[in-house]
Formats: sequence, structure tokens, C-alpha cells
Amino acid sequence: MSDESGRPSDESPREHRENPDELLNPEHDRGASEFGAGGTETDADLNWFAMVRGKAQQRATASDRYAWWVLAALLAGLLALNITFTVFIVALPQVAGEFHTSITILTWTMTGPLLAYGLAAPLLGKTGDIFGHRRLYLFGLAGAMVSAVLTALSPNVVMLLGARTLDGIQGAATGTASMALIMNAFAPEDRVKAMGWWTLVGAGGPVIGVSLGSPIIQFFGWRALFWAQLVLLVIAFAVVAVILPSDRGTPKELAERKMKAKHDFKTMDWSGSVSLSVGVTAIMLGLSIAPILGWGSIAPTICWIGGIASIIFFIRRIRTSANPLIPPKYFTKRNFVMPMVIRGTSNFAYFGAFYLFPLLMEEGYRYSEGQVGAVAIARPLMFAICSPIAGYTAVKIGERTATIAGSIVLTLSMILFAAMSVGTSVVVVIVALALSGLGMGVAMPSTSSIMANEVAAEEMGVMSAAQMLAMQVGEVAGIQVLITIQQGVARRRGILGTNNTTELLSTFHLPFLVGAAVCVIGVVCAFFLRSFQRSGTKQ
Repeated sequence: MSDESGRPSDESPREHRENPDELLNPEHDRGASEFGAGGTETDADLNWFAMVRGKAQQRATASDRYAWWVLAALLAGLLALNITFTVFIVALPQVAGEFHTSITILTWTMTGPLLAYGLAAPLLGKTGDIFGHRRLYLFGLAGAMVSAVLTALSPNVVMLLGARTLDGIQGAATGTASMALIMNAFAPEDRVKAMGWWTLVGAGGPVIGVSLGSPIIQFFGWRALFWAQLVLLVIAFAVVAVILPSDRGTPKELAERKMKAKHDFKTMDWSGSVSLSVGVTAIMLGLSIAPILGWGSIAPTICWIGGIASIIFFIRRIRTSANPLIPPKYFTKRNFVMPMVIRGTSNFAYFGAFYLFPLLMEEGYRYSEGQVGAVAIARPLMFAICSPIAGYTAVKIGERTATIAGSIVLTLSMILFAAMSVGTSVVVVIVALALSGLGMGVAMPSTSSIMANEVAAEEMGVMSAAQMLAMQVGEVAGIQVLITIQQGVARRRGILGTNNTTELLSTFHLPFLVGAAVCVIGVVCAFFLRSFQRSGTKQ
């Protein structure tokens, strides 16, 4: 038998098989029904797929490395999901030409999924806690298959935007479920190691996507990219379905769990959950449209007012609801609140700089698009490489120390970007990029582990959703705010669209300094963290 996380329970199937009377008893032997022991004539037909899956699951759950089997299966799915995230930007000019639209409109193929993610994450995180994260993860992979097919078959820009927005919903399902499953599979002292590998796939997937996807787009067209993704998703779905066992137990136990899940779902604080979803989505929408319509225009203002009002209502529901989405006790715990702030501030700076960098190199240094791409890969590559190393290192030095170090390194990278001048060497540029990747790679596994160790096992889904929402809001805010500052400085000086490289380069100083200032907030928060107390350590 195993629990929802897929971890073997203390009651081993091997112990049951020691009693011959219980062999092929459906209530004790998980393979009994496959051998016609269910008491009906139709059970005589062997379910060969179930037999193979049962064998694989038994071998996996009996292994001392079972948690790592779970991690590998889940990361296969995440890789199949995020491999197209960055490379689709390369296809935007091709898509714009085919659909006779503008790249500005097509940027919503990235903004739309972010908004859908913010809308769906709180509800799906709680749903995973109630009905099971394995089911939610498989639901997300199935949704990703549908999204890939709809994208590949899109006859117009409306369907394309809809398909990519759907991708954000399944991203919320797989993102929250995968983190919850991993955290429940690993012991608290080893979670930071697992999150190092999780971060590796998150950062490395887009790099692989650019490397492999760009030739596919060039020679076979952008639609072929999503047919290839569909194949990867089908394989990932099969691997996860085999490695992670479904809920086990006697018919009575399964019926009781189903009834409890239905009750918990009905009594969930729906108004609070919806208010959080609406609030976060409205704030991100306001940040997305403000640079287009103007920061003082009525539409983004309405979004922000509505978003803040919804968040205030959510806070009220946390304090008054009988079954709040997030128990109020967690907001009094520094190891729950501080990681969210660090996630938000780090993503603000990292992704703001991510979008500023191509403009910096093209306008300030006159680099071609190919040259920018070749240099820019230093950042995600360093992010991906150092993440698993940082996870193992954090076990030795403590998650708090790792988070502080990573936050400081990220701040230094922003300062280095801000100090760049006409005579700055490309070596300095690469160092600044590498420091950004290093800072994020070192800090992120530890913040995830710290937050998870503060939360009960049955609330891991909500924890994952809260952490990822902080990341999404920080990402959207960083991109829009820093680019708006740079464009605003250039416009005030009357050099927007000119060839004055010296003046254009100077317009990037202020936005990078703003990014550094926001990073400092994360550094301060990191000092308030407490590391996980491992036996024999003093942290």
C-alpha cells in the first residue's frame, strides 16, 4: 500500500504475502484483481497493461531510491512542458507573417499563459491537496497535449492565443502538483537536493528548447515544434502513470477517501480562493497593459484597484473562514512568508534584466540578434548547471546561508549591468550574465525547501501555488517596470530610436539599479530565514 504521494507506507506488500491465505485476496494483494480474484467471471481476462504497471510500481516502491524515481518521472514531464517556452519567441516573426498580425499582439502568447496561471494556481493547488497531486499532474499533462494539438492546428491568431492561454492552466496544474509530489516523496533534510534538480530542468529546459527547437522551426516550420512536443508529452504521461502508483487500499478505504475528498471540496473557502485568483490576475494584467496604454490610464488603474480589493478580501477570508485556502498560522511563520518575498524580488530583477539585456546589447553595443543569443546563453546555462550543485551544497552550509549568498550574487550582477559603459568588455558582460544565473541557481532550491519544511504534508499544493504566484507576479512586474523605466528615460532625453549608442547605453543604468534595489529587499529577507535543523549541525 502507498499513500497519495506515492511513497510506500510502513505496511509492506511483502508482509502480506507471508500469509498464504491472503494470496490473491483483492483486499490485501494489489495484483489479485488482475488474476481474476475479484469474484466475477470477467476477471478471468488478464489486464496486461495493469500487470506491467503493477510490476514496475512494485519494483520502484521497493527501491531505496524510490524518491529519486519519482523525481525523474516528474522532471521528464516538466522538461516536455517547458521545452517550448523560450524558443517560441524565435517563431514570432514567422507566425506574424502567416497570420498577418503584429508581434505586439503575439506577445500575448506569453502574457496569456502567465495570466491563466495566476487565475488557476490557487484553485488547482488546493484541488491537488484534496483529490491527489498525482491525478492533478496527469490532468496537467493531458491538458498540455490538448494545448499542443490546438496550437499546431491553429488556423488563426485567436485560436493560437486561446491554445497558449490554455497552456497556462495546465502549467499551474503540473507546476503545483510536481513540487508537492517531490516534497512529499523526499525527507525534509533532502528536499533541497531534489529542488536543485527541479530548478535545473526549469532553467535548462528552455536552453535545450532553443538549441533543438530553432532548427525545427527553421526547416520544418513552427507547427512542427508542437507536434514534437506532443510526442514528448505522451512519453512523459506514460512514465508518470507507471512510476507513481495510484491510490491503493480496500474498496471500503477508497470509498471513505472519496467521500472525504468530496466533502473537503464542497466546504472549501471558494470565495477566498476565487478572490486570490482574481486579485493576482488583475494585478498582473494591469502590469501587462500599463506600458501599452500608459501607466496612468484608466484600464490598468481599474485592474490594480480591483486586484488590491480582491487581495484584501482574501486576507479577510483567511481570518474569518472555517476552512481558509491558506491557514492563517502560516503567515506568522517567517519561513513561509520570507521565501515568497525572496522569490518575488529575485524574479523581478532576473526577468526584468532578461528582457532588458537584448535591448542593451543591440542598442548600446550594436550586437546582432545572433550575437546576442550566443552571449545570453551564459545566464540560463549557469542557472541550470549550478542549481543541483547548490542543492547538495545547501545540505552542508544550510539553506539560509545559500539563500543569502545567492541573493547577494544576484544583486551584484544587477550592479555590474548598471555600471556598463561604451568601453565595457564582452568578458564583463558574460560575467554579469553568469552572476545572474549563479545567484538564482544558488538561492532558488533553498527557498523552496525552506518553505516546504514549514508546511504540513496535506497542504503542499497550496504552498506550491503560493510560491509560484509570487514568482509570476515578480516576473511580470520586473519585465514591465524595468523596460518602462528604460524607455521612459530614452523618451525624456529625446534619443528613443536614434543611433547615439553612448546616450542609449546610459538609459539602462537606472532600470538595472532599480533591479538591484529590489534585490536588496530579498537579501534583507534572507537574513530572517531559519535553516532546517539537521542532526549534528548548528545552523
